[in-house]
This record gives sequence, C-alpha cells and structure tokens, in this order.
Amino acid sequence: MSSGTKSRGLCTAEFGCGPAKLEYGSARARLGRESHAIDKLNREIGAALADPHLKARIADFGGTPGAQSPAEFGKLIGDETEKWSKVIRAANIKQG
Repeated sequence: MSSGTKSRGLCTAEFGCGPAKLEYGSARARLGRESHAIDKLNREIGAALADPHLKARIADFGGTPGAQSPAEFGKLIGDETEKWSKVIRAANIKQG
C-alpha cells in the first residue's frame, strides 16, 4: 500500500525525484518461510486490498491500496533506498 501524499523536502529534480512522500506497508514473514506460504499470504492480502469497502476505507485515510509480489516490493524498497541514500549523502545528513 502506498500513499501519494506530497510534501516539500530535500528531494528535488537534482536528485532525480520530485517533491513527494510515499509510505509503504508490508506483511513480513520469518526468513526461510516456505514460498508456497508466502505466495498464499500475498494472494490473500491482494484479494483483501481489491475489496471495494477496504479500498474506500484506506482512501478515507489518504492511502492508495496496492498489492505487489514479494519480488516487486523488494525491488521497490531497493530502488527507494538507493534514491534516498543519494539525497542523504548530498545533504550531508548525519544521524543525531
């Protein structure tokens, strides 16, 4: 699930991204869990997120529901980590 809530921040075209804030939610399983269990969980969550009543409820909170495969979500997180790491390094942000 992701939200298209926009906010102004450090992210600019200079870093390859626009002024946006995305929020992600995910279900997680223990490392080594059987793939058939992960696939079943993914199908069930996808079916729930397709329900019109749940979609409307999520939209009430400003969210946009969406289901992805574990591989698609992993790629998304990897891409976002790379993008925001560049922003953090360029802005010289330090953990405080």
